[in-house]
Amino acid sequence: MIEVKNVDKSFDGNHVLKDVSATFETGITNMIIGQSGSGKTVLMKSIIGLHRIDHGEIKYDGRNLPDMHMSEIRILRKEVGMLFQGSALFDSLSVLENVMYPLEMFSSSTKEEMTERARFCLSHVNLEEKAFHLAPSEISGGMQKRVAIARAIALQPKYLFCDEPNSGLDPKTSLIIDRLIYEITHEFNITTIINSHDMNSVMEIGENIIFINNGQKAWQGNKNEIFHVNNQKLNDFVFASNLYKKVRESNQQS
Repeated sequence: MIEVKNVDKSFDGNHVLKDVSATFETGITNMIIGQSGSGKTVLMKSIIGLHRIDHGEIKYDGRNLPDMHMSEIRILRKEVGMLFQGSALFDSLSVLENVMYPLEMFSSSTKEEMTERARFCLSHVNLEEKAFHLAPSEISGGMQKRVAIARAIALQPKYLFCDEPNSGLDPKTSLIIDRLIYEITHEFNITTIINSHDMNSVMEIGENIIFINNGQKAWQGNKNEIFHVNNQKLNDFVFASNLYKKVRESNQQS
C-alpha cells in the first residue's frame, strides 16, 4: 500500500499539488486521471521520488519517503518497477538483454539465473521466444510495451508505476496491455499505480481511481461508481465524448 497524505508541491511559486491525500491499495489497479496540466504527472513523479515534495507524507507500507536516508531509498528503488510512456528500451540491446538490464544492475544473481528470470518474464507477457534476440526496432510497438512490462517486473517489485502505458497504441493492443497490467498486479499482489487519460483503460481496469483537478484530489472511487457521481468537473472529463455520454445514460437507465 502507498499512502499520500496532505502533499503540497510548487514550482517557482506555481502551486501544482494542493493538500493531496489518497490511498493506493495493494493487489488492485490504482489509476490517476485528470486533464493535461491538472497535476497528475507531478503527483506520480512525487510518489516515485523524482520530485521532492514541499509538505506532506508519502508512505510505502508505512515507510515515509521524505524521511528516508539514501541507504533506505536505495533499498526502496529495488522494490519499484517502472513502465515508461515510450517504453524506453535500449536500442543497442536485444529484447532479452533489455529485460536482464535491471537484474544486472541491482541483483547478485548469476548470469544463468538472470537469463532464466528474463525468459520467465518475457514468457509471462506472452512474447514468443523467437523475439527474445531481436532488437527493439525489429518488433511492433505493442510488443515493445510487453518487453517494457517484462523488464518492469524482472526484480519482482512490490510497487509498479505505469506512465501512460497505452500511449501510441491502437485500441486492440491497448486492451491487451491493460489486461496484462491487471493480471500481473493481481497475480503477484503488486501495488500498481497507472497515470492515464485513456478512458477505455479507466472503464476496463479502473479498480481504484483518483481524479486530480487543478492540483487537488476531486474524487476517488472505482469504474462502476464513476457512472453515478454528481461531480461536474469529473463528468466533463470522463464523459467528454458522445460515446461515453451514451454509455452513461444507458448505465443510469438500467
